[in-house]
Amino acid sequence: MTLNLALVTIDSADPVRLGTFWAEVLGARLSESGTGAFVMLGEGQPGLAFQLVEEPTPGKNKFHLDFATNDIAAEEARLLELEARKVGEHGDESFRWVTFADPDGNLFDVAVEN
Repeated sequence: MTLNLALVTIDSADPVRLGTFWAEVLGARLSESGTGAFVMLGEGQPGLAFQLVEEPTPGKNKFHLDFATNDIAAEEARLLELEARKVGEHGDESFRWVTFADPDGNLFDVAVEN
């Protein structure tokens, strides 16, 4: 018997707003539950979903999403325009990445694809 990863689900006080942000970032289609309590991106697996919670999870998120691009300057400009917040830059000439926070403060990284 094996397990297949079906969804990565992120808690949010406003899943539609956060799901819309990530749909724009990833160029994906947003599917809503009709109540706004649960939304998903795309149709493949694993999927990315956002669910309504009454109060935010305390502390730093324990995992984050990593993305790669061959044009980090263009992606940084696009993400900032979509209201991501730049948290920091890391690495050196051999490997560089930028950490951002989404509108709910969840961290994610964008690395230069080699």
